[in-house]
Amino acid sequence: MAETKEIKPAGPSVMAIFGAAGDLTKRLLIPSLYNLRKQKLVPDEFAIVGFARTALSEEEFRERMEEDVKKFVGADADTSVISWLMERLYYIKAEFHDEDGYRRLKQKLEECDKTHQTKGNYSFYLATAPEFFLEATQHINKVGLFQQCDGCWRRLVVEKPFGHDWESARQLNHDLADLLREDQIFRIDHYLGKETVQNILALRFANGIFEPIWNRRYIDHVQITVAETVGVETRGGYYDTAGALRDMVPNHILQLISLTAMEPPISFAADPVRNEQVKVLQAIRPMKAEDVSSNAVRGQYGSSSDGKMPAYRSESRVSPQSITETFVAAKLLVDNWRWADVPFYLRTGKRLPKRVTEIAIHFKRAPFSVFRQTDVDRLRRNVLVLHIQPDEGISLGFEAKIPGPVMRLGEVGLKFAYSDYFGKEARTGYETLLYDVMINDPTLFQRADMVESGWGVVTPLQKAWYGVPAPELPNYEAGSWGPQAADELLTREGRHWRKIE
Repeated sequence: MAETKEIKPAGPSVMAIFGAAGDLTKRLLIPSLYNLRKQKLVPDEFAIVGFARTALSEEEFRERMEEDVKKFVGADADTSVISWLMERLYYIKAEFHDEDGYRRLKQKLEECDKTHQTKGNYSFYLATAPEFFLEATQHINKVGLFQQCDGCWRRLVVEKPFGHDWESARQLNHDLADLLREDQIFRIDHYLGKETVQNILALRFANGIFEPIWNRRYIDHVQITVAETVGVETRGGYYDTAGALRDMVPNHILQLISLTAMEPPISFAADPVRNEQVKVLQAIRPMKAEDVSSNAVRGQYGSSSDGKMPAYRSESRVSPQSITETFVAAKLLVDNWRWADVPFYLRTGKRLPKRVTEIAIHFKRAPFSVFRQTDVDRLRRNVLVLHIQPDEGISLGFEAKIPGPVMRLGEVGLKFAYSDYFGKEARTGYETLLYDVMINDPTLFQRADMVESGWGVVTPLQKAWYGVPAPELPNYEAGSWGPQAADELLTREGRHWRKIE
């Protein structure tokens, strides 16, 4: 068994969370910090300062957070860890344009340095609407909080969406670069906190049985599915201006593709890994305007057949005439030596039959010749599936002989579940990412060129779809696997979407 190094706790720091009264903070960020402290990865020299527009006193904020942590962590919550967090939790009520609020933030951070010995190390987490990203960052900079001196560090964590197209992402990168160095900016994508996503690298590069066949000679195609059963819920106002393409493809899905398709890095240090990822994104063949209709599909859900699930246009804060897509499917080609002519099919959508995220590697069929004079009439492709959520694990399907006097084949499977082998710890998916911010490991965060390359991939679809009405919408029932055209994307090439049970 390989020797593993002991994971050390992060050093002293304060995390300032902007938008601290929102869902992200209570559902994911504070529970993640709880889990990290429980694993002894957050030191005693630590504090959290919430910054939000909601009118709350510091005591009210602590009471609300304590209640939320107990709710989202579950019945086994360790009250001593919760108490430890609450003792280090502070709050500032201010508008994002309020200069006095940032001066009060600076004062509170300096108080934390004295009270909790946090040594001037600050991370600023923007859990806000995108329109406040630049404004908040400019104000933080104006009061001098990005200045690194006397050995202290200052880092900015930015949530998605990072821009709404290539031009806006490029402009935001440029504006942030005027205020901070690139190595101070952590563009976060919570999908990369999933164990199975990180395990893609371990699966490929730590096992001699996979890397030799991870190429166009043995792989027929790759399918990536990111499906949600819910509709837009309370996010209709945001979603109707974003849509499935902007919300999921430039970040989550292209990150999965880049990790699946990248070349071996020279090391697992941040830049070698990200250098290989960006090469994949830059190698994705740009779609010509005339190719979008044959290589990409958009959909919008109507009501379910039983009437229990409403149509997208009937959802709260959604226009009754909306042409926003809630489903996207596409065929992408990576034009490099390893993946030439191997299609990467992606699909993502809301109101689908199952909540699931997976990467399915479909290998080429074995030659049929030796089975010609048997009862075997066809051979199936072997499929390796990386299950990312909700149940993290890996499965492999292959052919085996069915017992009996004649040659007949049946598909059998091997399945590895993380919870069976390594136990099931309470995790939100953010623990690894927050810890990496504290220890300055940007491997799982997008670099500026990665963000721009990702938007470059979807730009042809944006131009083709957003400039032309879509009279066929809605075009799939809520609770189905999407529009018929998404199936035809594969069937016309003799392939089918993997059946997800």
